[in-house]
Order: sequence, then structure tokens, then C-alpha cells
Amino acid sequence: MLALSLAALAGTIAVRTLALDSPVTLLDAEAVAPAPAFDLDGAARRVGEAVRFRTIRASDEAYAPEFDRFHEWLASAYPAAHAVMQKEVVAGRTLVYTWAGSDASRPAMLLLAHHDVVPVTGGTDSQWSHPPFSGTVADGAVWGRGTIDDKGSLVAIFEALEALASHGFRPARTVIVVSGHDEETGGTGAAAAAQLLRSRGTQLEFVLDEGLATVTDFPLLGRPVALVGVAEKGYGTLRITAPATGGHSSAPPPETGVEVMARAVLAITSQPFPMRFDGPAADMLRALAPHAPLPVRVAVANDWLFEPLLVRQLASTPGGAATLHTTIAPTMLRGSPQENVLPQDAAAWINYRIAPGHSAAAVLDHARAATGGLAVEIDWQRPPYEPSRVSSTGSDAFRLIATLASERGSVPVAPGLVTATTDSRSFADLAGDVYRYQPIHASMREFEMIHGTDEHLKLENLERLVTFYARLVATAAR
Repeated sequence: MLALSLAALAGTIAVRTLALDSPVTLLDAEAVAPAPAFDLDGAARRVGEAVRFRTIRASDEAYAPEFDRFHEWLASAYPAAHAVMQKEVVAGRTLVYTWAGSDASRPAMLLLAHHDVVPVTGGTDSQWSHPPFSGTVADGAVWGRGTIDDKGSLVAIFEALEALASHGFRPARTVIVVSGHDEETGGTGAAAAAQLLRSRGTQLEFVLDEGLATVTDFPLLGRPVALVGVAEKGYGTLRITAPATGGHSSAPPPETGVEVMARAVLAITSQPFPMRFDGPAADMLRALAPHAPLPVRVAVANDWLFEPLLVRQLASTPGGAATLHTTIAPTMLRGSPQENVLPQDAAAWINYRIAPGHSAAAVLDHARAATGGLAVEIDWQRPPYEPSRVSSTGSDAFRLIATLASERGSVPVAPGLVTATTDSRSFADLAGDVYRYQPIHASMREFEMIHGTDEHLKLENLERLVTFYARLVATAAR
């Protein structure tokens, strides 16, 4: 009987493994429009020019003029695109461009790429191969802050639109481009742009923003894999406050506010949210498994049996673990301003990235339950963002994006989860689907340059960006 049971189990595993196939389907080559000719050297020069505008914080008066100068430069650099598009400015400095299509009955498409950048960490300028705001073109790349995040994409979008307009392309579907001025510090510009479109009753077929990319050394396969974000996590920060009696540290009470606050933080972090093999993380493995070694194919095809193993493997890195559950990260502490003074209250801030299928309310309930019995107050530092819904991998838009990302079928494509936040969240209620993919190739180590030292855009990636956006618009808007 045992032998028969084992044989049946083995048979089931084998059948399911043989039947495994990727859920991602691509378009036929002839269904995708070609890209018009463009000047790559000129595009690289213009990315460098864009980098030189220090669009760091629009709310900082020292940098505010840089945004206005950048907007003027954009108009002068791309006259053909500006001639066919209506330009509007919302929230002070967020740009909204509309290239009206000939068929008003079709929902529009929206491309996003913000033009604000993060500052360079103090004292690290000398560690850059080229000055961070020089926009130097050297060694097959454009160097500087924002080349990847996200001015490189914005310039590439305009290079593509300029080439299309110059070659006489006229869209049937309306094309909208939004470039936020404060994505790095809250995204109020994108929210204002979304409200503008909402007030007009604009419907969007799909939205495409930054988020994921093609990883050249993806661990599961050891080869390039294009990951298209179909969802992003929610975001919220809880403030834990322990009221206390202040005084002199020479006569402390049996338990200080700092102790209570520390116990509360440990109580919350000692109860992490469970990791589950579902949602975008599971869909990613299902899409890539047919390209993976046999043990991976067996495990994914039979996740009903091997789910604990799959979770353990995915959770072997912090990035992988983050795709499987809501994460809990204490980031800030506040106590006394002086070493010999007992504070009147102590506080900690815990940052959460909320997984799809979870909610901010559940996070708050979890924290309050974990600290039951402790004299602490818990609430959101500011209203949290809920996780996005999961977009379709069967839509025409996803199939087009996947086809372009696959580079003629040479690169496996899979859906993925964006664990950070993007401007795209503001447009979720306007769009059928929201995708997050930047068409560049880089290794996992190379992606560390984003917000770090030596950020640069290889010319081969710039060519990919322009070609991708040109073909995307020429196909989706025809």
C-alpha cells in the first residue's frame, strides 16, 4: 500500500512537472511596430544636459529655479514633440503632456518618469568617477545623479516622441506623459496630475512607470530576466510613543520611558508577518520555472507539496523575503536630548511595506496587539498608502511590454512585485492596469548605484530605452 501511494505521488509530481508552462505569452514579431531612426550620440548628450539641472527638492528655494530651467530646456530640446503635445503644469512644477489621438473613444495610455532626484550624500562627491552633476559622457555611459532614477527614462521618452513626431506618426490612442517634480519626497505632483485627469473623466488603458527592470544575473537562472512590476507594496510608518515622567538620570524610576519604548519595538518585531508563496512572488516563479533547472521546475509545478522549500529559498535574501510578506523595519528613535536627563516621552518609528492582500488596518491592529499591556500610544505618522491591486498578465498592454522586454524572445519575462513606492499609485483608479518596468539591463550589484555613488546610464541601455518607448507608443497608440 505504501509503495502504491509513493508511486502515485511520484506520478503526480512528474505529470505536473511535464505540464508546467509559463503563463506569460508574447506577441508575434509582426504585431509590434518598428522604432524610427534616432541619434544615439545626441540622446546621450541630452541626458547629460538634463543631469546638470540640480532638480533636487522643489520645496527648497535654493533648488526651485533649477526646475524652471529644466522645463525650459526640455521644450527647447524637443521642439517636434512639444509642437504636437499640449503641455500643462500642476502642483507648481509637475508636467502633464497630452498628445491627442484621433479616436477619442479609446482609453489613453500614460507614461510616467519623474524629474526630481535625490541629493548626493554629503562628502561623497569625490568618490564618483565623474562629478555627480556633470552629465559626463565617457566610457560608454552617461554619468550623474538621475541618469537611471529617473531623468534617463524621461529623456528617452521624449527622444522617442520626438522621433515619432518627426517621422509623421499620428496616434489614434491619446498618449499622456506625466513627469512628477517630487516623487522622491512624497509624490504630491503625481497626485495632482491624477486629479486633473480624473476631473476630465480621463480613462487609461494602462500606465507604465519605473519599478523593475531586466536583471542580468537573476539568481534563479543565472541569466538575464525581465521583471515587470504588476503591483507595488503599500507604505506606512507607525509612531510608538511611551509617555514617561522626566527628571534627573541620577534617580531613575523602576522603568523609564526608553525601556518601555524599547520593549514595545521588540514586541512588534518579534512577531513578523508570515511569509506566503502567493501573489506576484509566486507568479514570478511560475513564469520563470520553465526556464529553470529541473529541481526548480519540480518544486514550482508542485508547490502544494514544496511550498515551505520555495518560501525558504526565496527568503534567503532580504530582497526575496520582502516579496513574500509585509515587512517591519524600525528606523528612528527619540529619547532625551541630553545624556543625564530622563525624557518625558520616548518614541520610535517603524516603517512598513504592506504586501498585496494585506492592509494598513491589519498592520495597526497587529502592532497594538503585540504591545498589549505596555503603556504606549501607537498611530500612523501620516496616512498610509494601501498596497496596489495586482494588474493583469493577460492584457494586451502586458503582452506588448513583455514582448518588447523579451528582446525577440531571448530574455525570459515574469511579473514581479515592486517593494518600493512609485508615482504610479496615484493613477490606479484611472487605469485598467498599472505596470512598472524600466527597459534597462543591469546586474544586481549595478542596481546599487541608484541613490548611491557612480550612478550612470550605459549607452546600450539608453538605446534600449528609446527603442522600447518608441515601439511601445507606435504599437499601442496606432
